[in-house]
Amino acid sequence: MTAITWIARAASVAAFTLAASAAVAQYPDRPVTMVVPFPPGGLADTVARPVAEALSRELKQPVVIENKAGAGGAIGMAHAAKSKPDGYTVLMALSSYTVLPEADKVLGRAPQYQLGDLRPVARYTADPTVLAVRAESPWKTYAEFIAAARADPARLTFGSSGTYGTMHMPMAMLALAANVKMTHVPYTGAGPAIVGLLGGQVDAIATGPATIVQHVKSGKVRVLAHWGEARIASLPDAPTLRELGVPVVYAQWSGLFVPSGTPDTVVTRLRDAARAAANDERVRQVLGTAGSPILYLDAPEFQRYVDADAAKMADVVKAVGKLE
Repeated sequence: MTAITWIARAASVAAFTLAASAAVAQYPDRPVTMVVPFPPGGLADTVARPVAEALSRELKQPVVIENKAGAGGAIGMAHAAKSKPDGYTVLMALSSYTVLPEADKVLGRAPQYQLGDLRPVARYTADPTVLAVRAESPWKTYAEFIAAARADPARLTFGSSGTYGTMHMPMAMLALAANVKMTHVPYTGAGPAIVGLLGGQVDAIATGPATIVQHVKSGKVRVLAHWGEARIASLPDAPTLRELGVPVVYAQWSGLFVPSGTPDTVVTRLRDAARAAANDERVRQVLGTAGSPILYLDAPEFQRYVDADAAKMADVVKAVGKLE
């Protein structure tokens, strides 16, 4: 290589690097897409909408929600994981994020995404799922519900957002702990599953408080128990399963992710905006009223939380076994 050729190539690389650095420094200079891997009406969508509005104000660019549902959230999460790592595609994921790759392994198929494909930015909520039935159902307590399940195995049905998803796993954990069988009816998301419950297509669901509390207040739904560590402020009469002697705990969390190759400077900008959104009074009011208060974790703490949750849920998936 001649000196002139080397100088020309070096100049080209330098120019490219400067252009890339300038693009990062100007981030964002166009709208950002927030992928929500579930249909409207569920927790991810409930959190995403006020957060997207707050992020739009902070980033000075529109943050546009794209509901990309299917396969218990795997389709939308895989889409986000494979997106260009430039900060213009972000993901509002739920706790099924840590479950689905392990479930794919149990099912003997290649995971649609790996946990390392996405990088945590911020956690927003972490709610215990609640066991909900229609108010007109014959079960007034958890004990009556479980007695019915034991009396007629597999007769009781429960809806979910998809196999191995955030509404399926807590019910599978409960069935194992209580030694009962129930019939699983998967939907494309929490919203359709709640519609199925209200319409009498399924007997019960496990879902986040934010997606069901309005129906409790309107007298359409009864909450029998929940998977939390302590009683929920928005549903103070609902006992924890631990209080009832069932040793299961499950949190349905929501958090913001980006593709793992996203530049650190862009992630820092997003972290700052995400933190501001978590402290935004309108976001706190909307989610608090819905029964899903902000439990914010910044990126480093969220990464540790995700790692611990993934390890715990891998054991649960293996215990639950192969399901289709």
